[in-house]
Parts: sequence; structure tokens; C-alpha cells
Amino acid sequence: MDNLTPRKIVEELDKYIIGQNSAKKAVAIALRNRWRRQLLSEELRDEILPKNILMIGPTGVGKTEIARRLSRLAQAPFIKVEASKFTEVGYVGRDVESMIRDLTNLALSMVKTEHIEKVQEKARSLGEEKILNILLPPPQLRKKIPRADPPEAIENEKENYNETREKLRLQLREGKLDNRYIDLEVREKVVPFGIVSNIGMDEIEMNLKEMLGSFLPEKAKRKKVKISEAIQIIRQEEANKLIDMDKVVKEAIERTEQNGIIFIDEIDKIAARGSSYGPDVSREGVQRDLLPIVEGSTVSTKHGPVKTDHILFIAAGAFSISKPSDLIPELQGRFPIRAELEALGRNEFLRILKEPQNALIKQYIALIETEGVNISFTDDAIEEIAGIAALVNEKTENIGARRLHTILEKLLEEISFEAPDITKKKLVIDGKYVEGKLNDIIKDEDLSRYIL
Repeated sequence: MDNLTPRKIVEELDKYIIGQNSAKKAVAIALRNRWRRQLLSEELRDEILPKNILMIGPTGVGKTEIARRLSRLAQAPFIKVEASKFTEVGYVGRDVESMIRDLTNLALSMVKTEHIEKVQEKARSLGEEKILNILLPPPQLRKKIPRADPPEAIENEKENYNETREKLRLQLREGKLDNRYIDLEVREKVVPFGIVSNIGMDEIEMNLKEMLGSFLPEKAKRKKVKISEAIQIIRQEEANKLIDMDKVVKEAIERTEQNGIIFIDEIDKIAARGSSYGPDVSREGVQRDLLPIVEGSTVSTKHGPVKTDHILFIAAGAFSISKPSDLIPELQGRFPIRAELEALGRNEFLRILKEPQNALIKQYIALIETEGVNISFTDDAIEEIAGIAALVNEKTENIGARRLHTILEKLLEEISFEAPDITKKKLVIDGKYVEGKLNDIIKDEDLSRYIL
């Protein structure tokens, strides 16, 4: 984070997201403020709360992508939740606190992976020894049974064993034994299935299985596996034994509390007010459930209590029907930074197709190239695609940059299908090709509504 200045954060986001500079600046400042806060005295550090962000803009303009890329830059635990999930029809929606539990589980997975990486070399060495012991069991020490063999014979036996073992070790490292099968003892926990079968009870069932599994003994099971697979299994087992899980859990909770980012999408779907009955009641109820978590509270998880005071919340919504002021005042106050994202037009589509590191044109070229077919797009083809995307968005529903996916899929449908059998290995897609494939669909408005 020392080198991630707000300007550099925006530069990194520019590699993947076109435009939306005000939103990028807002998240860059929020991320940098986290680093600044860590340098303060402990007393003052606890007083400074994160400035949560409310992103307002139509679908497909980059709201989710900004939040996702930001978390990758910060290497922070990140989850995306949809506010509408908490108001499912037919039963009470997901528990709002579940997003904190999900974030903690994600942080635990991240920290555990990092700790396993640190002991990987030692685990590899221990795993190698175990495999060699299975392939060539060590000679039995016959201390209690008197032997008539002279000491020289015993010494020769040890030398021969060590020599054979080293030869096997070399073959193992070179991968010459990968396809050989060995008997491996794998320990598995016997967990009961089908505890709960009601709709919407999946999470409870999963937690019950995990809880009961910790009380049940592990069952040893022998199975034949390839050595290449056995190496991975044993290495993972050894790595798990080498790491201190208490330390991992403590670090994961700390990372969740200090660096966690939660992206709440579709917050406008729970913003409508003005009715005292029907779904509006549950919507306002969800807002009131969200409030203490965003405000700062302690949530119980299976790994221990997690404080939400310093988790960064980024909410987003189109707000086409409702307005941000329709949220309850207390919740509005918890999102002090407002970033408005602009709708995308033809010029932005042109840049999206060509400029980002993960540009759509580059993705499709790489996909078709796996079949040995090289496709290239001329400038007039890219301009035509951008123009069609803008036109269809204008005539039908505006779904932003997602329209480009639909148009490119339709445009390359035939090439994608025929790619393995195409004899001509170089194809050029120009403006005429794009017109020929898509013009008829665009002219028929009813057809374009269904196809594009």
C-alpha cells in the first residue's frame, strides 16, 4: 500500500475500466485512507471510520468491476452481495449477517493459502519421504532378535537400501513414476447427509454438517491412486499439519475487520418507500437490518466474533425508479460519499473493445486461437460493433457494456461453431461482415429485442 497512491490506484483501474473518473477517485481515496489510518496512534485509529461509498449509475457501466479491481489491488477480502437476496419471495430472505460470515470465510481461505505457501517446501520434502516409504519400506530394525549376519552384511544391506532409495527419489522428482499406482490411506470425516431438507435451509444444513463433523471420528480409507495425485494429497496433509490454525484464524479475523470490502449491489431495490404494507415492509426491514452492520457492530461467526466498524461498504444501484433519498435517513448517513457513473455511449464502447488489458476483442481472438484459427478485426468492424451496441441500447433496454458481449457472441457464433473444421486459418472481420451478420436483426426491432 505504500506505493499505491490515489493517482496510481486510478491508473491501475484505468487499465480495465473505461471512464467513470469520479467513481475511481472516490474509491482510490477510500483505499488510501485505510493505509493512512494504519499509521496513526491506536487511540485515534479506532476513532476514524471508513467513508462508505454509494455508486449511482445504470447497469453495465462498471460499478461491480471498480469494486472488484479495487479489492485485488489491495489484496483484501472482498465479497459481492445483492440486497434483493435479503427479500426473497416466499420465505424470509438470507440473514443479513451472513455476508460478514462469508467475508470471514474468504479471509480465512486467503490467509490459510498464504501460510501453506510458506511451508510448501517443507511439506514437499515430508511428502516425498512418505511416498518413498510406501514405494520402498525401510528395513526392519531387529534389535530384539539376535542375528547371525556379520556386521559387514548389515552395513551392505543399509548401503543398498539407501542407494535404491536415492534412485527412486531421482525418478520421483523427474516424474518417471507419476503413472504408477500405490495404496494410500486417506482420512475422511463421516458427515451425516440430509439433516435438513426445507427450501432455504441450505446454509443451516451446511453449518450443522460442519458442527457434527467436528465431533465424529475420522475414518481411514485405503484407495489406489497415481503417484502424481498421491504427492498432492500427502503434501496438502503435511502442509495442514505444519500451519498453526489458531494463528491463521486470528489473522483472518483481523484482516476481515481492518481490510474487508463488501459490495452491496442493487441497493435501490430495497429503497422504495411510501407504503405500509406488502413487500415495502420487508424492504425497509432489510435496511434496518443492514444499518447496525454498516454502522459498526459485532457479528458472531464460527471462527469467533467479528467487528464490522472498519469494513469498507460500497453500495451500488441504478436508482431508475427510486432515489437515494428513499433509503432510510440513518442508512443514507452511513454512505457519505456519492459517486455518479455515466451511461456509456458509442465512443466508450469503442474504447472498451480496444483499450483495456482484458478487452473483449482480445478475449475472443485468444479463444478462437486455441483452435488454430487467427481472427483479426479491422477498425471499421470495431466501429460498426460499437455503433450497433449503442443503437440497440437506445432502442431497447440500456444494459451498458454487457450489450457488447451479446453482439460479439452473435457475430462470432458461426466462426466459434465451425472453428475446429475451418481450413482457412486466417480470418479478417471487417465492417461488411458485421453488417451482413447483424443488420437484418437490427432492422427488425422485435427480433433485436430477443436476440440482442
